[in-house]
Amino acid sequence: MRILAIVKRIVNQFRRDKRTLALMFLAPLLLITLLTYLFEGDTVKPVVGVNGLSSSMVKELKENDLTIKTYPDNTNATAKIKDADLDAFFQQDGEKIKVTYENSEPSLSKEIGLKLQKALMAEQQVQVKKQAKTTGEALAKAGIDPNSLPALTNSPEKLTISTDYVYGDKDTSFFDTISPIFIGFFVFFFVFLIAGISFLRERTTGTLERLMATPIKRIELELGYLIGFGIFALLQSILVAVFSIQVLGMMQNGSLFYVLLITLTLGMVSLALGILLSTFANNEFQIVQFIPIVIVPQVLFCGIFPLDGMADWLVWIAHIMPLYYGANALTSIMVKGEGFASFANDFYILLGFVIIFVVLNIFALKKYRKV
Repeated sequence: MRILAIVKRIVNQFRRDKRTLALMFLAPLLLITLLTYLFEGDTVKPVVGVNGLSSSMVKELKENDLTIKTYPDNTNATAKIKDADLDAFFQQDGEKIKVTYENSEPSLSKEIGLKLQKALMAEQQVQVKKQAKTTGEALAKAGIDPNSLPALTNSPEKLTISTDYVYGDKDTSFFDTISPIFIGFFVFFFVFLIAGISFLRERTTGTLERLMATPIKRIELELGYLIGFGIFALLQSILVAVFSIQVLGMMQNGSLFYVLLITLTLGMVSLALGILLSTFANNEFQIVQFIPIVIVPQVLFCGIFPLDGMADWLVWIAHIMPLYYGANALTSIMVKGEGFASFANDFYILLGFVIIFVVLNIFALKKYRKV
């Protein structure tokens, strides 16, 4: 009977806690549904620009599931890859083929390289057959029996390939290209967790009520908390970024200042969001309950999993995730080595998230005191 009483108490406790029930039964269904759609998206063919390749070679490349775009002779491969968002560029000059990979996804570069090798082998066989046919026809016209001659040793001249990369090199790994995303994620996650719990303690210990009893305005209170917590968010951003780049040796082709700027801005977004959601939590466990709903989707849509080929509604979800913009900016800086113009939109959108969450926080404080 004592055991039954304990079981009954736990059941009643969970039955009254609607948020915990939703976390247990609805959150897993939501996340596994998102994962299913993420991995069941349509496969997108790599896009390759070509210049100077024969029509038969282009045909072979298309048959190997590459989307081919043909460009004129004066095309700059690197510029065209950046401007037209190509995955690679093939330029043929006589028996030489220069291959330039975009390489922000090394696995994709390797896939394109294998498809190119396969197409070259098929092209070589086609050329051998053409040459054999041409030689046979010439001998037949001259009245010479091909079988009476020694085996022909000449074959089409073999194509040589030189390789170049827009970002990184042949040793660049998949982790090198996603490591900036992890910097942004860890800053976002820990600032969110610490800010939410810290602000919750301000409420549960009565500190917030005492502050609200003073003439201080809600906006002053909000900015005070934001700047106070923001100092530690800044220190954390510097520590994570510098440690990752200087100690762990993560790829860093851009400005360290820009890396710190984005990580700090991302930290401020997370800080404002953590404070906002903490106003709807009654204890620390309820702060943790927000993680599957708020943090996990950020990981799914921040760029670790390719968004190409996803359904439009999934891409739309990605564009309301702050970490998506932070990851884009950090990748542009650390992997691609680009300047402020390349990630300016991402930066301004992150600032927009900060402003939105701060305004919502100010209104959320109305339930503690009307000013």
